[in-house]
Amino acid sequence: MLPAIIFRQVQRPLHHGAATLEHVLGGGGSSFVNCLNRYAAATGFIRISFLDIKRRRNYELARLRLFADEKKQSLHLRTLQGRHLLQGVIERKNFLVDDIREARHKVQERVREKIDEIREERENIMTIPNMLTISRAVLSPYIGYVIVQGDFTLGMSLLAFAGITDLLDGQIARRWPSQASKFGSFLDPMADKLLMGSLVISLCYTDLLPMWLMGIVVFRDVFLLGAGFVIRYISLPPPKTFSRYFDATHVTAQLEPTLLSKINTGVQLATIGLSLGAPIWNYLDHPALQGLWYLTGLTTAATALSYVMNRHNTFKIIQKKT
Repeated sequence: MLPAIIFRQVQRPLHHGAATLEHVLGGGGSSFVNCLNRYAAATGFIRISFLDIKRRRNYELARLRLFADEKKQSLHLRTLQGRHLLQGVIERKNFLVDDIREARHKVQERVREKIDEIREERENIMTIPNMLTISRAVLSPYIGYVIVQGDFTLGMSLLAFAGITDLLDGQIARRWPSQASKFGSFLDPMADKLLMGSLVISLCYTDLLPMWLMGIVVFRDVFLLGAGFVIRYISLPPPKTFSRYFDATHVTAQLEPTLLSKINTGVQLATIGLSLGAPIWNYLDHPALQGLWYLTGLTTAATALSYVMNRHNTFKIIQKKT
């Protein structure tokens, strides 16, 4: 009875499908299965074939091989993706290196251009017209001091010398272009303002000029002087430092005097000269002199308004080519 019992225990899992014969007998049970097959043939039971176990084992091996192939293919695809990604990173790095080199080259070229522009912006200010203008500006306070001291004859002589320097610097700058400078276009009117201010204040102090006329002339000159400092700050390219602001060789704007301004300068000089000569030639209360005062006040106020109305044409900002 023992072989029949063992056979039923082996056959029952196969009938229910919960396990296989291989699970019960193990990997080395082929001889025992053959023994059972011979016993089953002798007793009339269904023959058990060991071929079913081999098929099952081959099926499992095929599934393992398929799983291994899928894993291998997946790993190969990931390797290819990583290789492509690494190649893209290398190419991107090369692009970045090329961009950095090109940007550095452009920066170097831009720096060279800026250095050339700065060198071009600097001009020679040590010219003969500028020297004459500076001498007139330095002489202006001394002329005022002489007038206040009552030495009108010496004051007239110094005024004549200042007028000659004003005439010469303009003629030299126009005749010889190498002696002209944009700095001189600002320096010349500033020297005229200083001379005119010194004269009108000293003449008003000695009662040779009315107070109201002195106020108009001084206010107009102070206004133009302040406008010049503002234009200098606006036209100065960055960096706006203190040293660059007062660097006379770094020209950023140019003053173009109007026709009315030139007429007013002549009228003012005539008024100053005639007023200074009044105590010398004794025509202090002459009506023509007083009428000249009113004319000077009118032209002075008119030039101040013209500078305000035509400031874009009067003050020209020098823009360098980019």
